[in-house]
Amino acid sequence: MSFDHPYLDLGASPREDDLLCLFDVTPAEGVSMEKACNALAAESSIGTWTDVGTLSPDLRERLKARVLSIDKSRVCVAYGACLFEPGNMAQIYSSVAGNIFGMKDVRRLRLAAISFPEALRDAFPGPGMGIRGIREALQIFDRPLVGTIVKPKIGLSPKEQAQVLYEAMASGCDVVKDDENLTSQAFCPFEERLRACLDATRRAEDATGQAKAYIPNVTAPTEVMLKRAGQVSHLGGKVAMVDLVTAGWSGVQSLRGVGFPLILHGHRAMHAAFTRLPDHGIAMAVLSRSARLAGIDQLHVGTAVGKMAGGRAEVLASIRALTSTGRDDAPDTVPQNWKGTAASMPIASGGLHPGHIPEVLAMFGRDVILQFGGGIHGHPGGTAAGAKAVRQALDASLAGLSLEEAAGSAPELRTALDAWKGGA
Repeated sequence: MSFDHPYLDLGASPREDDLLCLFDVTPAEGVSMEKACNALAAESSIGTWTDVGTLSPDLRERLKARVLSIDKSRVCVAYGACLFEPGNMAQIYSSVAGNIFGMKDVRRLRLAAISFPEALRDAFPGPGMGIRGIREALQIFDRPLVGTIVKPKIGLSPKEQAQVLYEAMASGCDVVKDDENLTSQAFCPFEERLRACLDATRRAEDATGQAKAYIPNVTAPTEVMLKRAGQVSHLGGKVAMVDLVTAGWSGVQSLRGVGFPLILHGHRAMHAAFTRLPDHGIAMAVLSRSARLAGIDQLHVGTAVGKMAGGRAEVLASIRALTSTGRDDAPDTVPQNWKGTAASMPIASGGLHPGHIPEVLAMFGRDVILQFGGGIHGHPGGTAAGAKAVRQALDASLAGLSLEEAAGSAPELRTALDAWKGGA
């Protein structure tokens, strides 16, 4: 330990009950790396900008965060579990991703990885359904799930929304969801839309003989959100969607804790405000690990091939964060023991069309929801043809056929490949 920088404990090992964070730190001009890291650890645990008489040396030693290593810009900080309220994700983030982002001692700061010790991990519920429960609910065990988002994202009436949903489900989609900014606007009130879409879902199940799921967006102030989730459950729905960043950790945990037997679908709208920059903000994999613990069953993680920013490495890191069992100690992270925590289903979504399916499957494997918006509804033949084209592309890929080969006997796929041959 340095007397000039009392929060530096370089070369020390983490304790069994430590919450570990990896930060990428860019000090402000004229500030040494050691000073910046000391300030980071102090501000995110028990220190402040100056000495205070109420902070005894003994108290600081017991509760301070410790900087264990500095490797160029990559910094490992250990936090004793006693710093955190078990089961309170909002409080944890207020500490490790709070005031530190506004400190003058750092010019750029990124929370690149996080791991939760056993005591904190077990205080969170984790997914209520997880991959296994999702597959059981839809009786699909051997392939990815296929979904779509109703387009246009807002503006349709409940009747129109239900009609688009039915066409997609009857033509091959397993799940159909609201978009992230559709809640209960005047043109499409929530309860009216819910009833219409669940009725259309049942009709699609009867027509196809296959289980289907409508995913309504219940995001709202917490009390309203819980009421909407209750309506979904009462009316026989299987899934509820929450915009987890805008609703916040408390909203997500309240939705999980109320106990409705629903699959929780996490949309990540607004995430790029803090995940997009490579040297500042919070990594998507950090959000993914935390969402899994908080109770999200399935989560958007990007595609690396569609319209959204986010490269292959970032997407793979989020897939691992959601699906790893046992111990996840992949490079560029801090080890996480997932013992007893169900795996969440990753969702590939954002600018996908049928031609992307082989590449997406190579990244995600079979435990994924392939979710298309414009890639279904933008098909020249309309929604039904778009859904058929996606299923044709998926079936061909799973059978080991090239899409060009399959398109010879699949006219909807042929049209899709021709329409989007230039990419997304």
